[in-house]
Amino acid sequence: MEPSRDYPLFGGAFSAILPPGAIDVSDLRPVPDNQEVFCHCGTDQSLIVELLELQAHVRGEEAARYHFEDVGGVQGARAVQVEAVRPLPLENLALGGCCQDAWVLSGKQQVVKENHQVAKEVTLHQALLRLTQYQTDLLLTFNQPPPENRSSLGPENLSPPPWSLGDFEQLVTSLTLHDPNIFGPQ
Repeated sequence: MEPSRDYPLFGGAFSAILPPGAIDVSDLRPVPDNQEVFCHCGTDQSLIVELLELQAHVRGEEAARYHFEDVGGVQGARAVQVEAVRPLPLENLALGGCCQDAWVLSGKQQVVKENHQVAKEVTLHQALLRLTQYQTDLLLTFNQPPPENRSSLGPENLSPPPWSLGDFEQLVTSLTLHDPNIFGPQ
């Protein structure tokens, strides 16, 4: 099993520690320039890092809820349910020096996957890191489909175990900015 690794994101402007079994989706299909998407090699789990325009009209916990509902709308979710929202201590973040506000949200969404008729309940964990000096909301999402919905790309004994909330937390806390020019002229 491969170990967790520090991985360059957005052309090296950022880096973060990815959990074992992470496959860069951009090697498989086109991914928008503002996203880095990774899937687990043996489950339907995914991790997404997105650079979004700062939504200055919402603050605090409401900003986390706004982005959760926005993701649900983009995915065509039939139902969205927020289960918990809590502040994320900035001192725990590698980005703490340039992050003014951080939140973690957990919730569920009823989503119909491509070529399926029935909606599946997906658990989402999101971390919202607000980089106001760069007019950017940095959204990290961990999609956790139900266990019975997981596909196996290979023998179970060869796949790393499913990702955990600890793996997501390590991604969030290790995210480091190396080149602020990614945000354009300031």
